[in-house]
Amino acid sequence: MFFEVDKKDPNAIAAVNEAGGTLTYGSLVDFAAKFGEVIGHRTLIFILCKNEFGALKGYVSCLSGRIVPLMVDAGLDNELLMNLIETYKPEYLWVPEEKKADLDYEDCFESDGYHLLKTGYPSYELFDELGLLLTTSGSTGTAKLVRQSYSNIESNARAIISYLEIDENERPITNLPMSYTYGLSVINSHLLAGAKIMMTSRSIFQREFWQFFKEGEVTSIAGVPYTYEMLKKMRFFRMQLPSLKTMTQAGGKLSPELHKEFGEYAAEKGIRFFVMYGQTEATARMSYLPYEKTLEKYGSMGIAIPGGKFSLIDVDGNEISEPEVAGELVYEGPNVTLGYGTCPEDLAKGDENHGRLVTGDIAKFDSDGYYYIVGRKKRFLKIFGKRVNLDECEKLLKEKFEIECACSGRDDLLGVFVTDEQFAAPCVSYLSDKLGLHNTAFTSRVVEEIPKNESGKTLYKDLIL
Repeated sequence: MFFEVDKKDPNAIAAVNEAGGTLTYGSLVDFAAKFGEVIGHRTLIFILCKNEFGALKGYVSCLSGRIVPLMVDAGLDNELLMNLIETYKPEYLWVPEEKKADLDYEDCFESDGYHLLKTGYPSYELFDELGLLLTTSGSTGTAKLVRQSYSNIESNARAIISYLEIDENERPITNLPMSYTYGLSVINSHLLAGAKIMMTSRSIFQREFWQFFKEGEVTSIAGVPYTYEMLKKMRFFRMQLPSLKTMTQAGGKLSPELHKEFGEYAAEKGIRFFVMYGQTEATARMSYLPYEKTLEKYGSMGIAIPGGKFSLIDVDGNEISEPEVAGELVYEGPNVTLGYGTCPEDLAKGDENHGRLVTGDIAKFDSDGYYYIVGRKKRFLKIFGKRVNLDECEKLLKEKFEIECACSGRDDLLGVFVTDEQFAAPCVSYLSDKLGLHNTAFTSRVVEEIPKNESGKTLYKDLIL
């Protein structure tokens, strides 16, 4: 079975929730068999994810039974969810109780507060090695998906286990969403290692989260840059967390100052602090900075994970061999995914990347071979750790308000540029609701016109926040 759950001690605990409930590796095996019997064949299913037993059991069952899941945040806007359903026509949905009322489909199985809904769409051809689907931008519910193979998932999980030295004694906490590639990689690696996952949907801002953290003797926490910014404001450095052994960061570039500050804290407390870099297109992780190098190389994303390799190319595609010269970052490894999908027919396609990913990020390496991100080529922002596609945001606004607009910005601040002041506030409010992000992540600017070049392309460099 996937994650080798059938090879673990059946009585060993795989997960614990806030109510004190436990989920054993043996019960995961038993549930997967039942789940597989109900569905009965290889097909596409949407899992509406919450950090709960029901979602975890459905996910493991799908991978073990060769049923292909698309992981979707349970909080995704209903209109965007229906767009995904109409585009990909999944035969089944695995949804939490509260989402069932919004979906008028046949209820054919229930467990752990989750319901299996049969949509009426027939199954269709799926590439034999296709194991998992994730959205390229979970917030906007974009129909562009990343196709991950079974070997992608396993190889990346094994690499993470190797460099983080994860074993069955670890107890990570799920403060990141399951539908997010980073959050899912925490689950994948720890399940494969036979560890005990502390499952909660609480946020770091809630007292109950830290109570569960302490009572469960959590050993590791994962966070995006926003997580660490908030932890500092919450006076995390004064907290008494004797069980904490490891902290990891990915999902965007941590400021060098904060990197150094958490590195100093970790060194003082005897905690291992790993800064990492990854993309959904590489399953999850591509690099890590060894914790011993945190203070010496703060600001760096580190070196390639076991089995991976980095290089830089210039604008003509030639490899850069000199240190301190910026170029586009290229990654090669067994975790590079199969490619994208934008329609059901794409899910029958094979491996289009062949183990090589041109990342769209601009980087350099130093004389010791450690890499540093210096910019981004693609039209994406990281907003509180979530990757947001700026083109998708523009599309949403233009469809809703039928206006001329543009979206630009920097990580953790998305700027909406409009030519009519009456739409400035409504656009921000609409995006905030659609993306499920706090309105402090957005700002608006009124401009006389959206700057364009002679071929009609928007000149985003001229849009200043």
